[in-house]
Amino acid sequence: MPKGYWVSAYRTISDPEKLAAYNKLAPLAVKAAGGRVLTRGSRVVAHDAGIAERTVLIEFDSFEQAVAAHESDAYQEALAALSDGVERDFRIVEGLD
Repeated sequence: MPKGYWVSAYRTISDPEKLAAYNKLAPLAVKAAGGRVLTRGSRVVAHDAGIAERTVLIEFDSFEQAVAAHESDAYQEALAALSDGVERDFRIVEGLD
């Protein structure tokens, strides 16, 4: 079964306090849903229209699990804390195998 991934590329961080509140809640929600953080804010080299800002990659055992994790009450609480504190490109993608 193909794995599922959350890919989140931050464009701007306008409110570090909201991001900090999100960072307290989101990892707990991800872990509870079976997600594994592969990278979070590591070194970034951007090309084309990319922006060298915080980038997060989280792996789940399946695409369906990744979608369910995003829809979970715990993650929705984290998103409410984040609110408009950042601008990011967030995607859920299916792996190849």
